[in-house]
Amino acid sequence: MAIKQILLPDIGNYSDVPVIEVLVNVGDSIQVDESIITLESDKATMEIPSPYSGKLTKILVKEGDKVNQGDVIAEIEVAEDAAAELVPKDEHKEEAPAAAKTGEPRANDTNKSNEPRTETKPEPIKAAGAPTTAPVNAQPAGSRFHASPSVRAFARKLGADLSKITGTGPKGRITREDVEAYIKSVMQGSTTAAGSGTGIPPIPSIDFSQFGEIEEQELSRIKKISGKHLTSCWLNIPHVTQFDEADITELEDFRQSLKARAEKEGIKLTPLVFIMKAVAKVLTEYPQFNASLNQSADKLILKKYINIGIAVDTPNGLLVPVFKDVDKKGIFELSRELMETSKRAREGKLGPADLSGGSFSISSLGGIGGTQFTPIVNAPEVAILGVSKAKMAPIWNGKEFVPRLMLPLALSYDHRVIDGAEGVRFITALSAILSDIRQLVL
Repeated sequence: MAIKQILLPDIGNYSDVPVIEVLVNVGDSIQVDESIITLESDKATMEIPSPYSGKLTKILVKEGDKVNQGDVIAEIEVAEDAAAELVPKDEHKEEAPAAAKTGEPRANDTNKSNEPRTETKPEPIKAAGAPTTAPVNAQPAGSRFHASPSVRAFARKLGADLSKITGTGPKGRITREDVEAYIKSVMQGSTTAAGSGTGIPPIPSIDFSQFGEIEEQELSRIKKISGKHLTSCWLNIPHVTQFDEADITELEDFRQSLKARAEKEGIKLTPLVFIMKAVAKVLTEYPQFNASLNQSADKLILKKYINIGIAVDTPNGLLVPVFKDVDKKGIFELSRELMETSKRAREGKLGPADLSGGSFSISSLGGIGGTQFTPIVNAPEVAILGVSKAKMAPIWNGKEFVPRLMLPLALSYDHRVIDGAEGVRFITALSAILSDIRQLVL
């Protein structure tokens, strides 16, 4: 067996490129072209493939490290015969005298047949330690798909858009079979091929420096990923937004009465937990809001669980941790979970399990301000609730105007699944529960 170093290949005109993911572990047996690490440049994420097959003995980089072309990123144990094949043949030979390269006869060389010599051009010698590797395969920044270079080459050959393919391999990696299944579905008409239909014209590029001083700031990785997802949601879902206001005067009085008890238990009791419970209640009455369309958009998948995603503002961008089984938890339990999860979100400590499995989302801006906004449906969900800042307003009770605390609500939904009348019924039922929180016990 022989130990070979895996060097970072040519990744273009970049330097100090950060490592955002290490895809393998020491002791793993890997094949040629299997990805080892993922890098993120200012324009793309790139998976770096292995030029060898063998067993990894060392991984010399970790997430957050910055690397450059030629850096050693790992060491791998390969079979002796494989190692010998990877050494260029010319490397074992002594370099011939210059005369031999030009085809001129050497002093002790006689051409007994007097036949003319055939001049041959020597093949260029590859640099030692620089094995031939497949080109680095780049994918759009924030891309959610992962595939080996060979699978990407296969997809390019067939014209398949990897961003539209769901991977079934380890860690969601796209396999050759996934690409074949996608192409088959396109041929059968159950999937729309990439690039079909009318394309959306890009926004023209402008050199803003011609108008004055500018400064460029790098978007965070979270914003790159969420930006691509939100664009996809906006383009694929026919949105409708229904607005309403809920009278939460009594709810706020009730919350204030529990404040001392909550503080003793170290809990911050916010209006959001009451909204979560109210939404869970209404979702049981209107299950089509707690659903998703299937791949071909001809069936509705009704979910028997109520997992609500809550948009959390973090220094790096918006995250949506998911709170499981909201309908089965009490106000204080949800408050504690909301505090702990929001803190971990701001510290960047959420894992994949914390961000998956949602069936409905809530985006609350009440703590910041604003009167109304139109939230974007978080596909594959079919509805999302937007909550703005509550305000005191004079409300006519039939005899006189009285001051009431009114909470603005905005319900965006997928019009393919939910009709306008259903949207109005949902938000009206939600407003009624928030106006009389006692209905939660009914």
